[in-house]
Amino acid sequence: MKNIQISSDIIPLGEFKAGISACLKKAQVTGHPLIITQNGRPAGVLLSPVEYDALVYRKQFSESVERGLAAAESGEHYDTDEVRQMLAEKRASRKE
Repeated sequence: MKNIQISSDIIPLGEFKAGISACLKKAQVTGHPLIITQNGRPAGVLLSPVEYDALVYRKQFSESVERGLAAAESGEHYDTDEVRQMLAEKRASRKE
């Protein structure tokens, strides 16, 4: 995610309401998140779809790595033939 530029990436709710279309375009073009404030306090964040997808992917990847590390620490491991067999079984079950 790109860094927030205080001078241009924080706007009050009223300004957001008045220019939603421009705000959406700005988030897509710059890739910067847009912080929306209400009564001077952060109330929401607008992200471009690309930035949101990247954020979700990074979270899923991190969780997957954590699960793998936990499994390895607990002694759960498989040799290459076992992994190939499990993958083949998964593929076969998807085709059914």
